[in-house]
Amino acid sequence: MQRIWSDGPTHHMKPAFLPFALPEIGDEEVAAVSEALRSGWVTTGPKTKEFEQQFSAFLGGGVDSIAVNSATAGLHLALEALGIGPGDEVITTTLTFTATTEVARYLGADPVLVDIDPVTLNIDVTKLRAAITPRTKAIMAVHYAGLSCPMDQILALAQEYGLKVVEDAAHALPATCGGILVGQLQSDVTVFSFYANKTITTGEGGMVVTRDAALAHRMKVMRLHGMNRDAFDRFTSKTPAWYYEVIAPGFKYNLTDIASAMGIQQLAKLPRFLARRQYLAARYFDKLAALPLVLPADAPQGDVHAWHLYVVRLAAGAKVSRDEVIQGLSDRGIGSSVHYVPLHRHPYWRDRYQLTPDMFPQADAAYQSMVSIPLFTAMSDADQDRVVDALQDILG
Repeated sequence: MQRIWSDGPTHHMKPAFLPFALPEIGDEEVAAVSEALRSGWVTTGPKTKEFEQQFSAFLGGGVDSIAVNSATAGLHLALEALGIGPGDEVITTTLTFTATTEVARYLGADPVLVDIDPVTLNIDVTKLRAAITPRTKAIMAVHYAGLSCPMDQILALAQEYGLKVVEDAAHALPATCGGILVGQLQSDVTVFSFYANKTITTGEGGMVVTRDAALAHRMKVMRLHGMNRDAFDRFTSKTPAWYYEVIAPGFKYNLTDIASAMGIQQLAKLPRFLARRQYLAARYFDKLAALPLVLPADAPQGDVHAWHLYVVRLAAGAKVSRDEVIQGLSDRGIGSSVHYVPLHRHPYWRDRYQLTPDMFPQADAAYQSMVSIPLFTAMSDADQDRVVDALQDILG
């Protein structure tokens, strides 16, 4: 799909801007959303229940799936349900989005940041062990870019120290670890994101997954104001619709039927989306191999990388800086991004916890050399070749 635009009255034509990410929304999603709007159920209702059931079935069953209006909301519900509170510590990686850690602060707990493995860019498990203190209550494992953390090691460590485990799987649908889908591992709670650039999208939204019935019940109650009956139950129940009881000071974290209708269609397309992302990732590996770049780690043999992101790093011999690469791509009409400015560099986290770059040498070095290049299912091979040609030109 070659997109062309004219830059004025001359006959000179340039390729259209190639974004870093773009959701793939088809006629099926448009029809499903239209049907939801016409049904009269626009807030949380039958479509949301259906989406939850289908998500659990996709993962293989045996779990409760709870739809929420963002992965951030899901992470907050998870920590709250696990009893995390003031004075507690939650260990996670510095190379993540601020949502991972801000939810601990919502509850008065302190995130403890550790460095990353320089190959996978996931949390360094040896550093994780060293960060455990008597105040530690939970580990939040972030599956960076769609590559699962070594969950066997993390879960063993958690068991050894009696810690809870929450997986921030915002990037990780449908990644596997040891042949098991993320969402079916032995952690307490797993949280997925359906933000616009994720592997499936509902615009905004997320899904919380657990096999613990007590945790599921608490998160369902807290998802909607701490009420013991949600709106759908109240309006479809045989008992009086007006009556409910507030049993906790909850939140407003429910997902709408409009979003869920879209999610059902996206979930059905996930196998095709994954295949396309894997194909594009394989082409990048092939076509970028000769450039002065450190290419991302692939999943171990037999496992699945979700390929939410394709993150390259400049090799030591590169003659340009990371920022020059980003500018060079932009000059050629190609979007890119950086995932992430590590948390230890952001003023709030840096100043509150007296964090310095030398405390996180691997994450800091990765940050200064990394670029996320376009990877989305609607990319054509020609689109991808534009990115490759641009990188060859810039790094040549």
